[in-house]
Amino acid sequence: MSAAPDIICIGSVLWDVIGRTASHMRAGADVPGRITRLPGGVAMNIAMTLKRFGLSPALLTVIGRDVDGDALVAEAQGMGLICDHIYRSDDLPTDVYMAIEAANGLIAAIADAHSLEAAGDKILRPLSDGRLGTADAPYAGSVALDGNLTEDLLRSIATSPLFARADLRVAPASPGKAERLLALLGHPSATLYVNLEEAGLLCQTHFDDSAKACAALLTRGAHRVLVTDGGRAASEGTAGDVITAHPPSVLVTRVTGAGDTFMAAHIASERQGLDRRAALARALDAAAAYVSGETPL
Repeated sequence: MSAAPDIICIGSVLWDVIGRTASHMRAGADVPGRITRLPGGVAMNIAMTLKRFGLSPALLTVIGRDVDGDALVAEAQGMGLICDHIYRSDDLPTDVYMAIEAANGLIAAIADAHSLEAAGDKILRPLSDGRLGTADAPYAGSVALDGNLTEDLLRSIATSPLFARADLRVAPASPGKAERLLALLGHPSATLYVNLEEAGLLCQTHFDDSAKACAALLTRGAHRVLVTDGGRAASEGTAGDVITAHPPSVLVTRVTGAGDTFMAAHIASERQGLDRRAALARALDAAAAYVSGETPL
């Protein structure tokens, strides 16, 4: 029998191929550094952090029945993540993300998440076939949802009875996919986790700080929202009430996965009973530890 999850993480689970250098880079630069391949993707990053906080997350995603897919599932199982409900495809390859990070930040990234998009609602079958829920008895726990899903699927989720009782936590995969979350702005239980740029894209404007962005998203119909702004103040708002906190100052050594770490730490903190201010502060501390390199990869 499958283990019962504390939370379901829906979205991209793939290999992260990351090149990092201590040098500053510009277009066309060729510098020494290190290249690593690690389990990644928004859903995977969130699940790994939730596990570190003592929760038992289950993954809903697509992974190919290829060598890379077998290795990725083995890595996830080795971390204690619940992989029983992953859709394994015979004809779709395992997705991959490639990024270059330098001393001056993220230089470039390409996300090849075409298999996740092609799989569509097949990854959600456990929520309807009785393994995790049904339309008549929907899953009533926490769900971390990744914006790598297609706009059509996100729109379907926004009105689906399968998510009617869920505590839905949502993050865009990147600024380029932020507008996909417009379908979930009016969802009655959705919490959106976005950065300042993504908040601006959702509101079709520019914000000077996270508090203003947070208030604007609430005005646009968001049930609850958290807005981060790198090393500057982050904000959380619900029912028109916005609170703000400042992250610790740290030396940034990596950026890929920082937002996912923040989101997972915030979810875990609330599940463990912390109040709004304490949960926001703990999430900022966790993200700072991650970007500084103190948190293990």
